[in-house]
Amino acid sequence: MKRTITIMTLVALTAITIACGGGINNNPGSGNSGSQIFVTGEDAPLPSVVSFFITLNTITLNNSSGSVSVLSTPTTVDFGRLVGLRSLLGFNTVQPGSYTSATFTMSNPVIKYVNLTTNPPSLGSVNGSLTNTTVTVSFPQPLVVNSNGLAGLHVDFDLRDSLQVDLNGQITGAVNPVLFIQAVRASDPEGEVTDFTGSVISVNPSNNSFLMQGPWGFQENIEVNSQTLFNHGYALVSLPVSSIVSVMGEVQADGSMMASAVEVVTSDKAFISGRLLQVNPSSGPAQSVTMYIGEELPAMTGSFALGQVVTLNVSQVTTYDVCFINNWLANWAFNSSSMVAGQRIFVGGTWDSSGSTFTPDFISLRRQGVIGVLVANSAVVNNGNQGSFQLQNNGLLEWVAQGAFTVNTGDGTSFVNVNGLSGLSGAGTAPIAVGGLVLKNSVSGQPEVYAHRVAVLP
Repeated sequence: MKRTITIMTLVALTAITIACGGGINNNPGSGNSGSQIFVTGEDAPLPSVVSFFITLNTITLNNSSGSVSVLSTPTTVDFGRLVGLRSLLGFNTVQPGSYTSATFTMSNPVIKYVNLTTNPPSLGSVNGSLTNTTVTVSFPQPLVVNSNGLAGLHVDFDLRDSLQVDLNGQITGAVNPVLFIQAVRASDPEGEVTDFTGSVISVNPSNNSFLMQGPWGFQENIEVNSQTLFNHGYALVSLPVSSIVSVMGEVQADGSMMASAVEVVTSDKAFISGRLLQVNPSSGPAQSVTMYIGEELPAMTGSFALGQVVTLNVSQVTTYDVCFINNWLANWAFNSSSMVAGQRIFVGGTWDSSGSTFTPDFISLRRQGVIGVLVANSAVVNNGNQGSFQLQNNGLLEWVAQGAFTVNTGDGTSFVNVNGLSGLSGAGTAPIAVGGLVLKNSVSGQPEVYAHRVAVLP
């Protein structure tokens, strides 16, 4: 029987013990002996692709002594759901060793994308074909798991190079899988968990922690300290049991996560998440929004099932939030008048299974990834890394903006493979991946990106 999970499951599958066929540790910090490994991952997105499903038939880890089978049951993975973010799937006890590569056998790719020829934009689907069904990926540096140590594994599934397009940029259905794997430390940027969402099971104020049911069926112990930020006046002692929260933080040696921020998404026990395809009306307070459902709790049915495009009445929503906002963005507001197509949002509310009805009462703007081509000579440097540049991506954001859109940067923006914002001045038309928030320009009404990370891609 096939199971449907997300990109983060792929990362965990390469970590020796897994949820489907291995011994995932459902009680981190319980004193298991052996070496510890945590897993994070992300992808390089392709414009307009919202889901990429593929079946992993086998996965093995390899070294000079042979191979270790990781996956015992064919597993269907959605690589398109996690865009520009890093989440946590599990924390496992493994045998010490040094691994040099991983081998994947795959089948049945299905690509879902935003169709921009309809109004509002709709969802299109293509059954893909693999140019290679078996892929072996070498680690840049061996994955070394020391005795009684903590190691991390980061996997990047590069959809940008994996999904083939024609001369017009249209998806052909041909898939040539490109993956990058590297060992990381918990303190490394690729080791940080930037988006982990699930339900609160219990709260333990005396131990400064709470237990959380993750989205992939395992439980994670979340610790907090005086530096942990909570939204809307919440604190650990007032954290509602059964509420849905999103956590950002760093994995610790005992398997728990030290949270730098905890956001209560909803106390009503239901939420959906995805990208906005249309806001009605386009100016003033929104009365309804059309969005693609890429994530939900609990599993819903009918028109609200995962992967559907749904229109929500948001006229009664009064609570808006911005997730894990950086200090340099603190003056920006997100409300019913500042939603715009292309944004990724969380919608909290109530789910009536008997009537298949979801009623929203809370909307949170989320971080997301955007990939495109730098507009040559568009970088404007105001002071240090404060400034902006233009990006073209031939996808949803460019369709909404009716052309190239602005990416704003600040002192808190990290730059990868380039010497800050000034380095983009001589970067020509380099491919760029941006992680950040999409906000609506109050004057033009067009979407703009406020970046926490800018990477020049090879």
